[in-house]
Amino acid sequence: MEQLVVRLGAYAADPVHWIVWSSQQNEIIASGVLANADEMRSLSERAGQRAITALVPTSDVLLKWVELPAKASRKAMAAIPYMLEDEISGDINQQFFALGPQKANVQAVAVVSKDKLKQWLAMIKDAGLVCDQLIPDVLAIPQAEQGWALLELGQQLLVRQDEWAGLQGEKDWLIQAVALHARQYQKVYAEPLQLNNYSELQFAGVDNIESHSMPLELPMKVLAGGITNAKFNLLQGEFKLKSSRTGGWKPWRLAAALAAIAILTSVIDKAIERYSIQSELADISNQINNEYHRAFPNAGAYRDVRATMQSKMKALEQGGGGSSMLVMLSQLSSAFSDSNIKPQTLRFDGSRSELRMQVVANNFEALEQFKKLAQAKGFVVEQGAINNKDNQVIGSLAVRS
Repeated sequence: MEQLVVRLGAYAADPVHWIVWSSQQNEIIASGVLANADEMRSLSERAGQRAITALVPTSDVLLKWVELPAKASRKAMAAIPYMLEDEISGDINQQFFALGPQKANVQAVAVVSKDKLKQWLAMIKDAGLVCDQLIPDVLAIPQAEQGWALLELGQQLLVRQDEWAGLQGEKDWLIQAVALHARQYQKVYAEPLQLNNYSELQFAGVDNIESHSMPLELPMKVLAGGITNAKFNLLQGEFKLKSSRTGGWKPWRLAAALAAIAILTSVIDKAIERYSIQSELADISNQINNEYHRAFPNAGAYRDVRATMQSKMKALEQGGGGSSMLVMLSQLSSAFSDSNIKPQTLRFDGSRSELRMQVVANNFEALEQFKKLAQAKGFVVEQGAINNKDNQVIGSLAVRS
């Protein structure tokens, strides 16, 4: 099977790497690098009837695992965006959530801005191409049995950490990030980080890293070969590919008949589902009423349970957490100024005395400096996801008193 693999940049002005690849013969038919997305029009003849897969920068995609209730229903799956709300800066309604593999009650989720996804699809459409699959680039790197795998692509590095995690960004800062993660890995596991190295970069002098040189091949060939095992596709839901590659719709009569049958079946199913939902809503309404009176036994009747609960919760928050948050911020003021990191979002959990932040720093060392300064004042600091954007580092921090 032959396919065209295109690695898009974060913006239309970024270089575009491409390869025409035969998976059956393990052979490169053609490859190259385009100066920007406008030059992708030259790939339309090479594409022909071949399947097209586009790789996109992982720095613009958040890869997370979400723990779901046992025997999760469709309603639980629909609540995934709200489970990740604290880890996403911006309006969750402007984000697209694509589902990846599921293991027991743990679901893999990829989060990307709808605007960014539309930009990538516009690049492809303007080039006259039809993309079958859209994948975060690190998921196309062959996964290491133990440790990480690293690939150099132009001026960028791609690092796959495990089945559903990775780093991608400019080479200079990402080498520092890998070294920083290696030091943390050594502290936790008391052994060096194993690294499958698909690049010519040397890590012999880097502490806490045990580098294994992999066969040196064209980077796009490595990614094209890894796509076979990448079953994930960002093109889901509202972004799922709808048009036919051939463009014709010859069997329209048969399709119309099948559509009529499907509509009739759907109407029957909806009637049954509506009856079932009404029954479930009645049960849920009773449960809500019971839980409300159990939580607030002295409360009277209510008209709008949502507004009433929000009012009750706001009263509880005003009764306990505000002063603790101000005290923590006051105690952390010197750590912020000395490390020169700036919080973008703040959330305070009064029950845990925990401050959750989305912060911006000039480099990874600034985040590490803040962590040490905060710990010196008696705080516990947990570091979450870290990404690089516009020569800055964006990270998630949880600080507990």
